[in-house]
Amino acid sequence: MTYFDTQLDDKFDLSKTRIYTSGTQALVRLCLMQAARDRENGLDTGGYISGYRGSPLGGLDLQFGFAKKHLSKAQVIFEAGLNEDIAATAIWGTQQAELRGDGKHDGVFAMWYGKGPGVDRSGDAIRHANLAGSSKNGGVLLLMGDDHTCESSTTAHQSEYALVDAMIPVLNPSSVSEIIAYGLHGWALSRFAGAWCGLKCVKDNVESSGSIDVGLGNFKTIIPTDFDMPEDGLNIRLNDHPTVQEARLHQYKLNAVLAYARANALDKTIYTGGKSPKIGIISTGKSHMDTLQALDELGIDEARANSLGLRLYKVAMPWPLEPSGIEDFAEGLQKIIVVEEKRGLIEDQLRAILYDHKNPPGIIGKKSETGTTLFQPELALNSIQIAAAVGERLLTQKGGKSLQNKVRDLKVRLSEVRTELPVARGLVFCAGCPHNTSTILPTGARGFSGIGCHWMAQFMDRAVEGYTHMGAEGANWIGEAKFSTCDHVFQNIGDGTY
Repeated sequence: MTYFDTQLDDKFDLSKTRIYTSGTQALVRLCLMQAARDRENGLDTGGYISGYRGSPLGGLDLQFGFAKKHLSKAQVIFEAGLNEDIAATAIWGTQQAELRGDGKHDGVFAMWYGKGPGVDRSGDAIRHANLAGSSKNGGVLLLMGDDHTCESSTTAHQSEYALVDAMIPVLNPSSVSEIIAYGLHGWALSRFAGAWCGLKCVKDNVESSGSIDVGLGNFKTIIPTDFDMPEDGLNIRLNDHPTVQEARLHQYKLNAVLAYARANALDKTIYTGGKSPKIGIISTGKSHMDTLQALDELGIDEARANSLGLRLYKVAMPWPLEPSGIEDFAEGLQKIIVVEEKRGLIEDQLRAILYDHKNPPGIIGKKSETGTTLFQPELALNSIQIAAAVGERLLTQKGGKSLQNKVRDLKVRLSEVRTELPVARGLVFCAGCPHNTSTILPTGARGFSGIGCHWMAQFMDRAVEGYTHMGAEGANWIGEAKFSTCDHVFQNIGDGTY
């Protein structure tokens, strides 16, 4: 009998190249791997992680605590932020450490993390810091913890547009292994382009787990040779005027980002579509995994896709979208289906890239060919609706009629109405939860809620009505009190906000 000596912290041991890990643990491993890569390249770097917890990144600080001995050896410091924008400002400070000649290291690679509300709240700090830039041996990753379906939030989050507004590139991993791969690329891209880099984190990747290959030799980064770097570079510097920063961002940094994506082939053609491709699918992140599941529902593997003339393209960096790969993918296609969750980010960029091309393909995504809703922006997409939409458009392709029965069955599954039970289960707190008693108000009183489990008190006949966003609990009463005959209200507040 063979026994395996497996330890719980093997996932943080870089001598172990095959590990079983969760997404949050992979983010810790990512930091350790960056430190090791720098040492291999002759760099003495430090690492710094700061931010503010919240689902789906709620357990991240716990994992960094578990790995403290490994992080210390790698010169990586974890320090939870007082709040998100103070943490982002501290991250900005790490990129300044060598500017005055008194830095302890060659550079500091840094990681900020925050739930969707924290991305919104930290916009000013993030904008300033991205304009200032990253250090040449440092780099910054921004982890955006997005809750697409509002499962543990007061709004459904999609943070890409907040980063687009600050002109920060966004990488969107679809799996645990890609969290590490895209994270390493993100730091390399940040160093090269002098920009911060976003890494989208949703429960479907961060809260999942799996067995992955993570040997240092598996990950390579290529420095672009087709980009003309200005003589003074693109990285952070002292006494940098804001208008000069703006010009550098527009004239050079974004082009450097695209050059890096192009040189490292971040976006990939998964299925070529065979000898005569006619229909293409573009997806990213979680939606890519949903698309693969949808094709499986249709019985389409790579060989079947090629016989149907179906191409499949996986976008790693949804903003800014790299044009040359898109142009190669779109060549000869009659139609492109863009599958992306929430508001469309890729679709409009795709139209702009292909606008003046000869015989450009038709593009559908959020809207169908007739202008009706195809992939809705609210809540989440699922593989069944994607399969039905894709299958319907393959029916006219050579060999596509064989999909008729599958498409019909998928549409039936989508239209099935669940029978309502004669009883309904309302919102309740878990047995033993302090909220069962703490949210009960004195007779005649009324109260407000906020983000957290106590939000449910609004639906439990407890005179709790209304809520605010995270961090502003009670501030709405400042305005209301001046115009109300009510003398007093109670405000529930979660421990994280407190």
